[in-house]
Amino acid sequence: MAEELLELEDELDNGDGSEELYEKINMVVDKGQEPLRIDKFLTNRIEGATRNKVQQALDGEMVLVNDKPVKANYKIRPLDRIVVFSNRNPENNDIIPQELPLNIVYEDEDVMVIDKPAGLVVHPGCGNRDGTLVNGLSWYLGDKTQVTEPEIPRFGLVHRIDKNTSGLLVIAKSSKAMNDLAKQFFDHSVHRRYIALVWGDFEEDEGTVVAHVGRHQRLRKIMDAYPDGEYGKEAITHYRVLERFNYVSLVECRLETGRTHQIRVHMQHIGHSLFNDETYGGNRIVKGTIYTKYKQFIDNCFDIMPRHALHAQQLGFIHPRTRQQMHFESPLPADFTSVLEKWKRYISARPLKDEES
Repeated sequence: MAEELLELEDELDNGDGSEELYEKINMVVDKGQEPLRIDKFLTNRIEGATRNKVQQALDGEMVLVNDKPVKANYKIRPLDRIVVFSNRNPENNDIIPQELPLNIVYEDEDVMVIDKPAGLVVHPGCGNRDGTLVNGLSWYLGDKTQVTEPEIPRFGLVHRIDKNTSGLLVIAKSSKAMNDLAKQFFDHSVHRRYIALVWGDFEEDEGTVVAHVGRHQRLRKIMDAYPDGEYGKEAITHYRVLERFNYVSLVECRLETGRTHQIRVHMQHIGHSLFNDETYGGNRIVKGTIYTKYKQFIDNCFDIMPRHALHAQQLGFIHPRTRQQMHFESPLPADFTSVLEKWKRYISARPLKDEES
């Protein structure tokens, strides 16, 4: 049991659904505020802030006043609207460089795009101190990365995907690129499409799930959906059915927000847990028949794809330097395509009327 909890904690810490690693702090200056340098104001107002960190944020244009970047000597005025982009999960752990295979689909002086295989943890955390993508990036980049300040960790990660999710990640190679990409994620201008195989059939061809995502109130190692919005953080997932296999469906998910396990939690919330998602109830027969052969078929699928069926297929963003639109697409990995082919053969070979239970 202890090992299972450790695995769940590690999975939770390593995120899913292109989780964004920065938060946006909004504040409005009081009407009676006296003129004060913004660096002093923010140091006093933000918990854990230091003058040095605030100065770096200002230099990196991570502080906006009335939608425009300002210098440290700017004096705030009553009713100024201030937005601060802040890393919400700083890490001080030393990264061990390790030579690991990296599937680099694009690289220039500012950014890298990685096609991550399932099973690879993105960054060191509980139970995964090495052998992660960040360890491999540390080896590969060496001294080439400009993201070396202790307040900007993770070798330029502005988002992440879960260990057992495959697909595309963008890596920033400079502080300027990192700041720019973080803002694009906040503005919801980053194009993110996921392919998921989920249990059950849908009545409609497309839809939207709107429900806050936060830690489960009783099982603190996993996440849960809260449709009333009183707990957790806002989360929005748009989905579209691509193909139907009677008992499972292939869907495309588009994210507006990036919360931990967002797609997995939202799909479970609407009764369509991801296929073979052991954390959210997809690693058992949810829809189908009572026949032994069907159970054997499902077990074979689980053996072929021993992970939840989620793939970050498309990623698009504005290049932080050239301002050109960048778009990348990752083919479905072999385990995913093999399971889809098995479902196609199974459904075509056995009439639905003989399978209903």
